[in-house]
Amino acid sequence: MCGIAGIVSLDGTPIPGLERRLKVMSSLIAHRGPDGHGFWQAPDARCGFAHRRLAIIDLSPQGAQPMTGNNGSVITFNGEIYNYPELRDVLRQRWQFQSHSDTETILAAYERWGPQCVDHLRGMFSFAIWSDNTFFAARDQFGIKPFYYAEVDGLLYFASEIKALLPFLPEIETDASALAEYLTFQYQISAQNLFRHVHALMPGHSLTIQNGRAVAARYWDVDYRADLDHTSRYFENKVAELMHESMDYHMRSDVPVGSYLSGGVDSSLVTALSSGSDKSARIGFHGKFLESPAYDESHHARSAAEHSGIAFQEVAITADDFRKNISKVIYHLDHPVAGPGSFPQYMVSELASRHVKVVLGGQGGDEVFGGYARYLVAYLEQSLKSAIDGTYNNGSYVVTPQSIIPNLTVLQEYKPLLQQFFAEGLFGEMDDRYFRLIDRSSDMQEEVNWNDLDMAGVVERYRSIFNSGRNVRKEAYFDSMTHFDFKCLLPALLQVEDRMSMAHGLEARVPFLDKPLVELAATIPAIIKFPGGRMKHLLRNFAAGYLPDNIINRRDKMGFPVPLKEWYAGELNEFVRDVFSSSSARHRPYLVNEAISRNFDRGSQFSRKTWGLLSLELWHQSFHDRAHQYRAMMDAPQPAVPA
Repeated sequence: MCGIAGIVSLDGTPIPGLERRLKVMSSLIAHRGPDGHGFWQAPDARCGFAHRRLAIIDLSPQGAQPMTGNNGSVITFNGEIYNYPELRDVLRQRWQFQSHSDTETILAAYERWGPQCVDHLRGMFSFAIWSDNTFFAARDQFGIKPFYYAEVDGLLYFASEIKALLPFLPEIETDASALAEYLTFQYQISAQNLFRHVHALMPGHSLTIQNGRAVAARYWDVDYRADLDHTSRYFENKVAELMHESMDYHMRSDVPVGSYLSGGVDSSLVTALSSGSDKSARIGFHGKFLESPAYDESHHARSAAEHSGIAFQEVAITADDFRKNISKVIYHLDHPVAGPGSFPQYMVSELASRHVKVVLGGQGGDEVFGGYARYLVAYLEQSLKSAIDGTYNNGSYVVTPQSIIPNLTVLQEYKPLLQQFFAEGLFGEMDDRYFRLIDRSSDMQEEVNWNDLDMAGVVERYRSIFNSGRNVRKEAYFDSMTHFDFKCLLPALLQVEDRMSMAHGLEARVPFLDKPLVELAATIPAIIKFPGGRMKHLLRNFAAGYLPDNIINRRDKMGFPVPLKEWYAGELNEFVRDVFSSSSARHRPYLVNEAISRNFDRGSQFSRKTWGLLSLELWHQSFHDRAHQYRAMMDAPQPAVPA
């Protein structure tokens, strides 16, 4: 786990001031690699790489980067290749290894298979290779590790974090299309992001230079073609087999491995399965709030820790922690995403970093196995429609009203969502109904100049993903919902996982996102994966052998709630209102400051909407209002990170 950066000449001419540019980029991602740093430049100055090291596998100097292979190829790499020992056995026939690192395994794989090397890598990765005057970069299948790039004045800049690109952009501006996506979903669904000129290399994509341009191409995609030839018992056995296999791979490390422990099924299961490994640090890390029991899951997390026989470390998170750290959270995120859970994760990661260098998490379980309550909301509507229309036997999987009733208690806390959802119409097209479940923009009509934003484009991009016939059978509503969340929401959550851990020099691993396991889960028919609307049915059945009943049968999983409502009404009210009081805040493009400020009057409710608006303003302050500081870094005697 590390930080990477680099520059490539698009037309083959030498890059002026290459060394200085690389040092500036490296300084902005220094937090990602506290164990060392390095630079490499091509002899003709057409390409240069930078690297910040967090040493996890092969702690020796031979594992340092950028790494030059025995054939002259060079790599800068962020992530872990868990199957590197098996690959070494295959590749040593034609490659003389100089280290025991997984990094060198990628160089050897590229020498043998070229760009198809990515098909052989099992793990999380983003990397760039320079070989025979050719540039090749790739990002892992799920987007666990980040990769951003920008083309400026004939140069391709890339880095693990956007902030390393900012000193070289023509200007720091908001991308209107990405802002429209953020205001709709609170995350991006395309390669665009809130910074104009900057692109994300999408999950499962590679990047090459062709005819003087950077060209991204897909090398992997998930396929939801249902396997109708096997039974539920078969899939349960396969899930168990592949979960154990994934855990074995994810425990490969030359340093001890701890775990995040929220008290839900996913993180508790990962913790339980890891606790018997000789690499396990046997510590679980948890964050809690003291405002009320509604924000405290520590008793569940402690129960899971005791059941697994591991130590339990927790941090009580306060309003003062929020005041002191929320700007740091937004800075490390690069751009705000998906709810306030990033803040407590930042605090828990800081706790974990005092004890370990690697931590396991349960991210991906909801998207892979179907764990969101909105899936049940959508199927409740569809079961009513099917009952009225008499269409149970049309070839689609639709749960019946009778079968769904035992699982509806999960929706006790979702009555406001149900009221709003059903008030906006019933029984429409499935893509339109799911859009309404995830759309965050409907209550922001006064706060945004919508006429200046292309909302029709957002809907079109959403539908192209949701209705993708290439990935999902048309009638599989459950697969369409989970597919959209897997392709769009999950990368946003993984951004949080990566940034909040790497802010403290901590590596986060996600065992649910192992390629064989994900590919299997995508083929499991909805009637087996989601019977009667039971969320994460197969995973819960497997976890029952490892977790206490109070964890398996939880109906009140909170998803790391933050008591912002209570804090805002009390000790944080003045702080939040001050955020919007500056002259700059009153003149943000596309936003109406007066209408936004009314959301933060004393007595107002703190909501997902107000969180999104607060995060957006703090993002403007962290980057737009400091644009001159980023541009000045190239001229300063020593690069100084804007503070």
